[in-house]
Amino acid sequence: MPNILIVDLRISADEFLRHYQGSARHVSCRARDGRRVQFPTSILQRFVSHEGIRGSFRLELDDNNKLISVSQIGKP
Repeated sequence: MPNILIVDLRISADEFLRHYQGSARHVSCRARDGRRVQFPTSILQRFVSHEGIRGSFRLELDDNNKLISVSQIGKP
């Protein structure tokens, strides 16, 4: 059964540019249930706007905590 995490992100466009340029390769944040989660910046590229990354995201993980999918479920 997949493991679902919900995270709320606010990453400015300038900060995300550092990720995109490779100086930061991972995003580390706390899920709504309190668990700390880290994932590759690259999975967020399709959600970037001129404001950066803003919104709530659903991360689906397999039994080994490997990312299966990510989807945006809400915007601020």
